[in-house]
Amino acid sequence: MAHERRHAGGRGALDRGGPVNVYGTIILAALVVEFALGRVADVLNLRALDPEVPAEFRDVYDGARYRRMQEYTRARARFGLLSSTIDLVLLLAFWFAGGFAWLDRVLEPLGLGPVGTGLLYLGALGLMRLLAGVPLRWWSTFVIEERFGFNRTAPKTFWTDLVKGILLAVVLGGPLVAAVLWLFAIAGSRAWLWCWLACAAYMLAVEFVAPAWIMPLFNRFKPLGDGPLRQAVLTYARSVSFPLEDVFVMDGSRRSTKGNALFTGFGRHKRIALFDTLVDKLDTDEVVAVLAHEIGHYKRRHVIQGTVVGVLHLGALLFAISLLLDRAGLFAAFGMATRPVYAGLVFSALVLMPAGLPLAILLHAVSRRHERQADAFAATTTGSGDRLARAL
Repeated sequence: MAHERRHAGGRGALDRGGPVNVYGTIILAALVVEFALGRVADVLNLRALDPEVPAEFRDVYDGARYRRMQEYTRARARFGLLSSTIDLVLLLAFWFAGGFAWLDRVLEPLGLGPVGTGLLYLGALGLMRLLAGVPLRWWSTFVIEERFGFNRTAPKTFWTDLVKGILLAVVLGGPLVAAVLWLFAIAGSRAWLWCWLACAAYMLAVEFVAPAWIMPLFNRFKPLGDGPLRQAVLTYARSVSFPLEDVFVMDGSRRSTKGNALFTGFGRHKRIALFDTLVDKLDTDEVVAVLAHEIGHYKRRHVIQGTVVGVLHLGALLFAISLLLDRAGLFAAFGMATRPVYAGLVFSALVLMPAGLPLAILLHAVSRRHERQADAFAATTTGSGDRLARAL
């Protein structure tokens, strides 16, 4: 692919372009269908809520707690409807107002070349989307989560997390995006393959350094002190041959009352992190049961499977994008007479959205299967499913 900004067929392409051409129609239909399916799923989930506590949960949930849980589910569904509607309206408004072409016209005269201009273009789009979502994130955290007693995030933490996230996206995402733009500009028909290899290697590298360099930017980790819990965790890890290097407690209570457990690291250098909310609320057997569920994902190779699927999906996506970057009609659908790679990445992702819907359904089904397998592993290796049921 050439360095220069290729023309998408001159004014004639623009005359045939706009959202009404075939690419615009596919994208518009995909956006609407995805929105509609999401709302149908919400309605079906809400209709499936049983007003009475199921018999198998009556010794775990009392009526008041169960009704509170259902109220929370409904509140999150209503919020999902609001946020997805706003996202769709803003995207369509920006598109139909010629925003994508306008942004390109603003940046192109700067003469920064395909990589520099592309970084600014994609960064500007990302920043606009992020800022548009800030009020919704605030409402989710300080209204909905607060109402149901889950929120512990201070406003200072909220804004600090936002700034850190932006800086992290620039520091980590910037070089990768620059490499992708550069490779698509110089590597010809095999650009997608080189991009795939670069992105896969980068993803694995970030996953490797995240526990030591990235996660501590947002949370504090301290070794779990000596005592019955630490001994129980280490004993359980040895009993299932889980290569455990250390156990940490993470200050999840800075943001939420919800608890969780996770493990990080590769090979023999695996570390377990327990949310402090988990340690405070559950007894030793229940904490070990939650941990057993997470280790179950590792033992059943769900983590490796997820990584492989993610890498393969990325390769397929980049290959499909490479086929679309020379399609003049795709750029014309967004009012653009030229075909810069950076804009093509955005437009291609949108036009490929329909293909992602069946895949998302399949992945959700696989995820549910994996969760059941992890539950079964925890129940088998701890000797009882009651502990995990109480913890959850």
